[in-house]
Amino acid sequence: MSEPYPASPTGGLPHPRVRGLVVDWGGVLTTGLSGSMQAWTAQEGIEFDRFVQVMGAWAVDGQAPGAPPSPIHALERAEISTAEFQQRLASALGGPGGRQVGADGLLERMFAHFRPAPAMLELVGRVHDAGLRTALLSNSWGNRYPREGWDTLFDAVVISGEVGMRKPEPRIFRHTLDLLGLVPGEVVFVDDLASNVVAAEALGMVGLRHEEYEQTARALEPLLGLGLLGPQR
Repeated sequence: MSEPYPASPTGGLPHPRVRGLVVDWGGVLTTGLSGSMQAWTAQEGIEFDRFVQVMGAWAVDGQAPGAPPSPIHALERAEISTAEFQQRLASALGGPGGRQVGADGLLERMFAHFRPAPAMLELVGRVHDAGLRTALLSNSWGNRYPREGWDTLFDAVVISGEVGMRKPEPRIFRHTLDLLGLVPGEVVFVDDLASNVVAAEALGMVGLRHEEYEQTARALEPLLGLGLLGPQR
């Protein structure tokens, strides 16, 4: 990480408040969530619509008194074990009369379909090299992250299962901000899930929903004062 990006063609100076960048992992620094999940379900012989149905049902904590929390949320906070979650997910995906899904190693097989997004990793590295504070903020499903080189990308790394908090809870954003030594208005947050972006904006952060590299880089340019669509190193 030797050469900084050129000055932004939109002005050359960062937004007067912005001093940091916080990014998600899955779907931002990797291939997209939907495509990765479709590849995994196809390999497993699972109907993708069935997977979407289960995830939709689990995405919201039970509202009735005494209802159990979402298995997804519990896993992300490390309140249940990976083994328990895999068993519950395998059972739910199989369903009555459905194809049997192997629980052992299920999440490892799933996350094997997430590929790095080199352009986005490069973008974060150059933002860090330019002197801005950078952090990774990710909801973990007990997966192992490819952490090699992260010390040159991030000033802070916050993984939900390691801190017992998850996005979009305000407390995990505040924790990340504290690690960076910044206040909400000084930070841009990039995530591929709208609910997380909305939560960050509610705290006063600058929110940006990621869809693809060029769109994200172009939106960040005037905020960070860097020409992020320039030639890569």
